[in-house]
Amino acid sequence: MKVGMISLGCNKNRVDSETALGLLQEKGWTFTGDPAKAEVLMVNTCGFIGPAKEESIDAILEMAQYKQTGRCRVLVVTGCLAQRYARALMDEIPEIDLLLGVNQYAQLADAIDARLSGGPRQALCADDLTFYEHDRVLTTPSYTAYTRIGDGCSNRCTFCAIPLIRGNYRSRSEELILREITSLARQGVREHILVAQDTTRYGTDWQEHSALPELMRKAAAIEGVDWLRVLYCYPDETDERLLDVMAEQDNVCKYLDLPIQHINDTILHRMHRRGTSQDIRRCLRLARERGLTLRTSIIVGFPGETEEQFRELLDFLGEAEFDRLGAFAYSPEEDTPAAKMPDQIPDEVKQERLDRLMTLQADISLKRNRLRVGTVEKVLVTDAGEDGLMLGRSQHEAPETDGEILFRAAHKPEIGSFVPVRITRADTYDLMGEMV
Repeated sequence: MKVGMISLGCNKNRVDSETALGLLQEKGWTFTGDPAKAEVLMVNTCGFIGPAKEESIDAILEMAQYKQTGRCRVLVVTGCLAQRYARALMDEIPEIDLLLGVNQYAQLADAIDARLSGGPRQALCADDLTFYEHDRVLTTPSYTAYTRIGDGCSNRCTFCAIPLIRGNYRSRSEELILREITSLARQGVREHILVAQDTTRYGTDWQEHSALPELMRKAAAIEGVDWLRVLYCYPDETDERLLDVMAEQDNVCKYLDLPIQHINDTILHRMHRRGTSQDIRRCLRLARERGLTLRTSIIVGFPGETEEQFRELLDFLGEAEFDRLGAFAYSPEEDTPAAKMPDQIPDEVKQERLDRLMTLQADISLKRNRLRVGTVEKVLVTDAGEDGLMLGRSQHEAPETDGEILFRAAHKPEIGSFVPVRITRADTYDLMGEMV
C-alpha cells in the first residue's frame, strides 16, 4: 500500500504528520511523493488564519482529483481544520473518506483498513488531550528534526483559535522528550528544534515557573546534539535563566524567537497578551546583552488600532532592530473575541500598514546582516545551489522562516555537515561567503 502525505501549516503539524507516517510504516505501508501513485492520500490541514484555511481546502480538492485521475482509494483529512470544521468538511466535500482530528492518530490505520474494506465514511474528532507517542518518519532533511514539548495553549489571546482546536496547554513528559532527542541524535539528526504553541509554558503544569531552562540543559548534554534550538518563547516567561542557557551552552543556538505581536499596551491588553510593553523591552535588553539573535512576529490592523498606535509600533521596531521579523495583517477568526470587537480595520488600511512595516524591516534586516560581514561562522550545509554555490544556515537562521547563507567552497562539503564560512557580503535577507 502506497501512501502520500501533504502536511500544511506549522512545524507542530509536521510532527503530527510524521507520527501518522510512523504508524503506517509499522503496518508495512510505503510512501510516495507522487500523489498519482498513492492508494491512500492524507492532507494534514492548518486552520490558524483565513489564508491557511483556503490553502488547506485547495489541497483537499486537488488531492480529491486523484480518485479519478490516479490510484487513490481513500482520501484522509486530518489536522486543525478537520478538528474545527469536521461536519462542514464531510458535508461539503464528499470525496473525503476519513476525517480525523488532532488527537485520533491511534485510530488511523484501522480506520483506513475499514474504509478499504467497504466501510462507511467517518469523522473521528474526540476531545482527547493525551499525547500519542509513536516513532516518527522524519519529513525534514536527515540532519534536522523538530521535537514537540507541549501541545495546546492556555494564553487565550483574543485573536487566536488554537485553544478552541487543541485545548489548554499541557507539557509532554521530560523523560519522553529526552528519550526522543537521544533516539533522533543516534539516527544522525544534528539540529534539534523544540516546539510548542508556547514553549516557555513548559513545566508550568507542575511548577510555578517555566521548566524550559532545565529541559534545555539536559537536552544539550545528550551526545550527538550539535545544535539545540527553541522556538515560540513568550516575553513574560523568558527570564534570565532561559537567556543564560542560550548564552552559556555552546551547542544551544544564540537565537531568541519572541512573538510580541505589538508594543502598545492598549493593543496588548485588547489582545489579552500576558505582560506589558515594559516586560518586552526588559526581555529584549537582556537578550541583546547576551548577544542573542532576535526574531519576532507582529500583527498589524488589530481591531481598534489607531494610526498613532501603529506609528508607536514602527518607532519601537526601529529602536529594537529585530534581526528577523514576520508580520501579518489581522485576520478575524470566528468564535474568537477579537472577531466580535468594534472598530474592525478595513482591509486596505491593514495592507497599507503591513507594507510600511515590512519596508522598514527590510532596511533593518539589511543593516543587521551587514554587521556580520567579515565574521567566520559555523554553517550547517543544507544544499548545493547553482553556479557551484553551496547553501547553509548558521545558528542565527532557523529553517523555513529565515534567510540562507550562500558560499563558495574549494571542495564540495557533505550535506548535513558543519563548515566554517567567512561572510563576505550581505543582502536584505541572505548572506554570501566563502568556506575557510
